[in-house]
Amino acid sequence: MRPAPTILHLDMDAFYASAEQAAKPSLRGKAVVVGGLGPRGVVATASYEARRLGVHSAMPTAQARRLAPNAAYLVPRFSLYRTVSDQVMELLGRLSPLVEPLSLDEAFVDLEAGGAADDAASARATGEGLRAAIRAVTGLSGSVGLAGSKMLAKIASEQAKPDGLLLIEPGTERELLAPMSVRVLPGVGPATGDHLRRAGMTSIHDLAEAGEAELVRLVGKAHGHGLHRMALGLDDRPVVAERDAKSVSVEDTFDVDLHDRVRVRAEVERLAVRCVERLRAADRSGRTVVLKVRRYDFSTLTRSETLRGPTDDPTVVREAAGRLLESVDTTGGVRLLGVGVTGLADFTQEDLFAQAADARELERRSHEPQVQAVGAPGEEAVPEPEADSAEQLAARRWPAGHDVHHEEHGHGWVQGSGIGRVTVRFEEPWSAPGRVLTFRIDDPLLRPADPLPLVREAPDYSSWPASLPKSRSVDGSSGGEESSP
Repeated sequence: MRPAPTILHLDMDAFYASAEQAAKPSLRGKAVVVGGLGPRGVVATASYEARRLGVHSAMPTAQARRLAPNAAYLVPRFSLYRTVSDQVMELLGRLSPLVEPLSLDEAFVDLEAGGAADDAASARATGEGLRAAIRAVTGLSGSVGLAGSKMLAKIASEQAKPDGLLLIEPGTERELLAPMSVRVLPGVGPATGDHLRRAGMTSIHDLAEAGEAELVRLVGKAHGHGLHRMALGLDDRPVVAERDAKSVSVEDTFDVDLHDRVRVRAEVERLAVRCVERLRAADRSGRTVVLKVRRYDFSTLTRSETLRGPTDDPTVVREAAGRLLESVDTTGGVRLLGVGVTGLADFTQEDLFAQAADARELERRSHEPQVQAVGAPGEEAVPEPEADSAEQLAARRWPAGHDVHHEEHGHGWVQGSGIGRVTVRFEEPWSAPGRVLTFRIDDPLLRPADPLPLVREAPDYSSWPASLPKSRSVDGSSGGEESSP
């Protein structure tokens, strides 16, 4: 524990949904849900307006639609979120060389290491300035927690939501934590929380009073020791600038179970290529290929194959995933597929002769005539997978919420598509709510477009944080700062 609250935790407020509201004037102040929109889709983020209706992250989208039938349901735009995240992380990097990103919208910062703060007053000023800078540069709000440890800083930012700042003065930790639920502590999930509840422990005060020996008896030595320290507000974990990824993976859940073996194989190969794209974007390679298959009955199987050396070759990963698929029975149907690479390294160690053979094989296949059925002599041919319907193709080409540009009407976003039509609202982040028009899905004047910046002319923060501006909300009033008693 530090004697000053110089560890900062930033958590952007309802990040994906807030970014969509900032980009779409017609959705501001309205319920917005971002996530998968198919029958098996899951909510990634819900705006605070949607949360008041009971919608929350990880909820099935079908359930969210029952709770909030009039909300706007949008497909995520990760290119926009990554751009905004880069802007936020760049601001954090100006405060300290020790920035520990946890996700696109969340990070720890060691303010002391960067000389940005050394006591409560300077930490508060830095936190307020950071919130103001984020709003000026991105148009979005973030909540800030300040404390002498990572655990307490994260708890503080959660308590400060939305759009607030909470500073926990050293020495007040136990008083603040005592009435809180055990579930706020890191590592206490539903199962552990229920186990502790049955033992009569529902608050952090209960854990502190129970003592280390009792907690070790209940949850084991390693977990019990850590749980008791956290209940006392003790956490010595440092802010780590580099969080080394252990794996890279992608997966898809399908609206309808896949039964066609050829279609399943094609999806695995597609996922393998996407996985390698992520691998290369991170400048990494990997030694072990992992296949994940969730079948019709929700049983989940994983298979893995370790290669001779690290690779970032899409052909190698694709063929390894295909071999792993051969050992999995998919007769009853497949609802989810995933491909991942583990054993990451920052170099490749391929067999050059094997790569050359792969290249020759791909070249040979590219010149072979296409056939309509696949099967060995004497076996029943396997038909080509059924083509997607026109509506499915339209939904993929014109996903709800994504950007488009029309040669006559300008920039807009897709409100929805169906029956050969796509409906577009034409507006920009800095415009008034725009009008809605409907076009044929093959209209030659309509095309997908890149997201626009959320702020038309962001101020110059190249000298920040030399002078820290005060935090102000949209209406000009002071933001929701708080401090512990």
